[in-house]
Amino acid sequence: QVQLEESGGGLVQAGASLRLSCAASGGTSRRSNMAWFRQSPGKERELVAAQTWSGNKTMYAESVKGRLNVSRDDDRNTLYLKMDGLKSEDTAIYYCAQMSTSAISLSDSRDWYYYWGQGTQVTVSS
Repeated sequence: QVQLEESGGGLVQAGASLRLSCAASGGTSRRSNMAWFRQSPGKERELVAAQTWSGNKTMYAESVKGRLNVSRDDDRNTLYLKMDGLKSEDTAIYYCAQMSTSAISLSDSRDWYYYWGQGTQVTVSS
C-alpha cells in the first residue's frame, strides 16, 4: 500500500546542485530500507545509494561518493538525495525504492526492493 513519488529533477549545468525528494505515502510508516536508483539511456538501472530505515547504515555507488548524499526525514516520510558537483554522467532517471519488509538487510540489488516511484529526470549539461 506504500506509494512513492519523486520530485526535484531538472536540467542543470555541470557542477550545479540538486536535491531530489521521495515522498512516501500510505496508511502507515514502513520501517524498511530505502534507496535511490538511476537509469541512463542504454544502461541498466543501478544503485545510487541505499539506507536503512534508521539511517545508521548507508551504501553508495563508488561513482557518487562525496558528491551525492542520502538522508531522510522520518517525520515527513521523505527520503532525500542531495546532489552536488553534478556531472554529465549523472544524467539519468532517478527512482526511489523501498523494501517491503524490515527483515531484509541493506542491499544494492534492485530485486530486493518492492515499492518504486515513477522516477524524476535529471539532466546535466556541460
